[in-house]
Amino acid sequence: MGEVRQLPRPYRRFLGLISDHAPVTRAFMRAATAVDPILLKLSGGRVSLPLGLPTLLLRTTGARSGEPREAPLLYAPDGDRIVLIASQGGAPRNPAWYHNLVAHPECEVLATHERSGNYIARQAEGEERERLWRIAIAVYSGYDTYAARAGERRIPVMVLERTQA
Repeated sequence: MGEVRQLPRPYRRFLGLISDHAPVTRAFMRAATAVDPILLKLSGGRVSLPLGLPTLLLRTTGARSGEPREAPLLYAPDGDRIVLIASQGGAPRNPAWYHNLVAHPECEVLATHERSGNYIARQAEGEERERLWRIAIAVYSGYDTYAARAGERRIPVMVLERTQA
């Protein structure tokens, strides 16, 4: 968890505003979904809207369409692995990228140079899920708010492990 760093208090308050109010969460997610792919591609994975938070561009294969899909996401580092939280801001359903990874676990990541590459995804369960959830909360505390907002839906935790391809 050595990559996680403390963000300045005013910025943490701003992030709290985003996570605490569902309409603000949805608006920010729409903006990030539109702008982040461009920023991430132009900067080689170094710049995104949620400055200071680890962000990547996930490239998957559509679960039903088989077409290439892209989604900008926050992530939590766990050694060489990448942890993704399928929160969708606490929406009642899992995000499309989650269904894409379940159907087609092979994916590509564009992030900082050392994290970019090909990965295979799997869902964390049990104690591993709980440990990875705590790591993700250390990166972005808003996930707890999203979990409460999600109600009965248990938010999936996905693990990406690098492949040799």
